[in-house]
Amino acid sequence: MKGKRNIFLVGPMGAGKTTIGKQLAEILKLEFVDSDHELEERTGAPIDWIFDIEGEEGFRVREEKIIEELTQRQGIVLATGGGAVVSDKSRNHLAARGVVVYLETSIEQQLERTRRDKRRPLIQNDNPKDTLEDLMKSREPLYTEIADLTVATNISSVKSVAKEIVELMEQPIA
Repeated sequence: MKGKRNIFLVGPMGAGKTTIGKQLAEILKLEFVDSDHELEERTGAPIDWIFDIEGEEGFRVREEKIIEELTQRQGIVLATGGGAVVSDKSRNHLAARGVVVYLETSIEQQLERTRRDKRRPLIQNDNPKDTLEDLMKSREPLYTEIADLTVATNISSVKSVAKEIVELMEQPIA
């Protein structure tokens, strides 16, 4: 990989964006940034609390500003929130300012990876599976719209997914 370019990880909750992002940043010796963590740091409040107080719309406005700012940095691996792609502005910033990697995963994997996590406001309901399916229907076209690469995360280890991304990025663009 020539120079210090940005890698932006998109995908649904539970796809492994943060975990894989940290591994990828380590391999490539780039800075790792998580947009959700950055938002929490700056507001001093957890995301689920922001959702409770400001609703999803208020949260998305904050998220859009963070994405706009973070995508202007150089040499980062950025893990975005699952819904970051909902914003046209965020999608445009991601697509224009780095290599976008869509981490694809199944609904079953999402359920498995998020079932104990009480800090994901969109699935704190009686039927998280239906919610995840609905989110996937609306968001998957947005992930694929801006993705330069798509990598499945269902059965691979974190390290193997990170290595696959590195290998795919080193291939010449057709």
